[in-house]
Amino acid sequence: MSERATTYITTPIYYVNAQPHLGHAYSTVVADTYSRFCKLRGDDVRFQTGTDEHGDKIVEAAAKENIEPRQYVDRIANLFKDTWPLLDIDYDRFIRTTDDDHVAVVKHILQTVHDGGDIYFDEYSGLYCTGCERFLIERELVEGKCPDHLVEPKEITEQNYFFKMSRYQEQLIDHLKNNPEFVTPERYRNEVLSFLSDPLDDLCISRPASRLNWGIRLPFDENFVTYVWFDALINYLTGIGFPGGEMFERYWAGAEHLIAKDILKPHAIYWPTMLMAAGVPLYKKLHVHGYWNVDETKMSKSLGNVIQPAQLVQDYGVDTFRYFSLREMSFGLDASFSSSAIIARNNADLANDLGNLFSRSVSMIDKYCASILPGPDATDRDDQLQNNAAEMIGAYRTHMGDFKFHLGLQAVWEFVGAANRYIVQNEPWSLAKDDSMRPRLQTVLYNLGESLRLLALLLKPVMPRTAAKMMDGLGIDSASAMMQTLEQGGDWGLSIPGTKLRKVDNLFPRIDVKKQAADHKSQARKTKNGGTETKKKDSLIGFDKFKDIELRVAEIVAAEPVPKSTKLLKLKVVAPEERTIVSGIAGSYRPEELVGERVIIVANLKPAKLMGILSEGMLLTAEFKDSDGNDRLTLASVSTAVKPGTKLA
Repeated sequence: MSERATTYITTPIYYVNAQPHLGHAYSTVVADTYSRFCKLRGDDVRFQTGTDEHGDKIVEAAAKENIEPRQYVDRIANLFKDTWPLLDIDYDRFIRTTDDDHVAVVKHILQTVHDGGDIYFDEYSGLYCTGCERFLIERELVEGKCPDHLVEPKEITEQNYFFKMSRYQEQLIDHLKNNPEFVTPERYRNEVLSFLSDPLDDLCISRPASRLNWGIRLPFDENFVTYVWFDALINYLTGIGFPGGEMFERYWAGAEHLIAKDILKPHAIYWPTMLMAAGVPLYKKLHVHGYWNVDETKMSKSLGNVIQPAQLVQDYGVDTFRYFSLREMSFGLDASFSSSAIIARNNADLANDLGNLFSRSVSMIDKYCASILPGPDATDRDDQLQNNAAEMIGAYRTHMGDFKFHLGLQAVWEFVGAANRYIVQNEPWSLAKDDSMRPRLQTVLYNLGESLRLLALLLKPVMPRTAAKMMDGLGIDSASAMMQTLEQGGDWGLSIPGTKLRKVDNLFPRIDVKKQAADHKSQARKTKNGGTETKKKDSLIGFDKFKDIELRVAEIVAAEPVPKSTKLLKLKVVAPEERTIVSGIAGSYRPEELVGERVIIVANLKPAKLMGILSEGMLLTAEFKDSDGNDRLTLASVSTAVKPGTKLA
């Protein structure tokens, strides 16, 4: 047997100047899902998260509450610790930068880099932003202010220690070029290379203890504390026993860091150059995700739209949130969270598609076979369903391993749709009326039970509670070998005839949309844009006009850029006939992200030529501004269970 691959997945350590929110929850759910997926494919996995607890902002936050920094960080760190069980986060270590072993490792790294001649002492004058906890340069300011915190930075002249980061610029560029998967998705690797096209400055890595006392003292000069980023990044080594620990030797080669795009520069430039200077091999990969907007508006405490994980679980359930966040966001791009969007996913994908498949299948096995899984007729094969299952597993394995979670789940839901169609095509209720068709009925019911087993296996990383509930209903012990890894359980036909099924509640009760809408409407009245409300009566149209528009569901089967255009994509869609549509969505979607999507088109639009290509319809999209203020488009889409060509009523 070959040696197991190792994976060491880390979240960013979250800065404790704020309580846990949707952004923290998403990062941690992604890491947890990836950790569980890697275990499912047979890897030896370690998963780490934690909190970043030093720096100016912590001192300020503690002072506002009239408590000591230590009291403050203990309280907020415990909030994070208490939150993650609500989301079924199963980490191996929760690290804090105030932990004794971390302080020791930071001092070890600092001394090593200093002894290697890569740290020097100098005087520096610059514009310091407390919010950023770093010096800014003039070209970064907007109207004299920090663009992120909208305050004028303070001009500070002080002596500090500097890390010779510039010495490792060419070495880092070479590594990025020779290892194209070092930073993913590719757009962020390109962003780092673009930044490195200009000369790299050295990094100020200390703060005078006379100005900032809350931090780790430099081992070679007690009058200074360590810059918060030089301190924080080292947590990834501390957590696996660096230097020289068994876990470090075991896991570091498989290290994969997960971050949001706002901290790309420290992780893709500071961190690898620090490792080079310390003589430590570089991590394996850096995965970068986008921002979550709330109702298409950037999340902000000042706007009052910060969403806390506990509220998400209370309103929608933990597995609904986990599924929604992974399915809704194309990893690397921004996404928008709204109550209507998560309810739609729950009611369509989870309640209608998966929940209905499970309840119908189990109910029929109960009704026609006394809740005993029947044995299939050895001469009666359903190759198409088995092929669909094999395609699902192959696509799932590839996409989940590449952090394309939305595509992995899309492949799973395509199989859910195939299994639901299998019921309709075979009509078990009709087979049950004819004794001569009993062998065929048993085969159909066995295949449905086996389909559910495979779905439970693949959903374990994403929705662990739902997967466990499905396994319980199917009479499968959670310790069963066929449910531990894809290698053990990914083949067709492992369900055991004669297994006793158990009664379980509905997997996903439908959420009452009207009630939610009423609640939101009531809330909106209280906060309606500062007390103003407008009614767009002039925009109303009559039904006669509206009924002339034919909206249909279409599946995108191919996509490619339109030559000489930066905005247009040429799409081949099925609705149900094949047609070509030219759409101006190139600024928001890459062609490979679109294949397989079920979208809504205006089907009876008069064909028109765009860039010489005849376009036979129009895609429905919504426009919003991303966190950087750029206009973006998002496609109107439907569940994959809805067949291409279905008319919207």
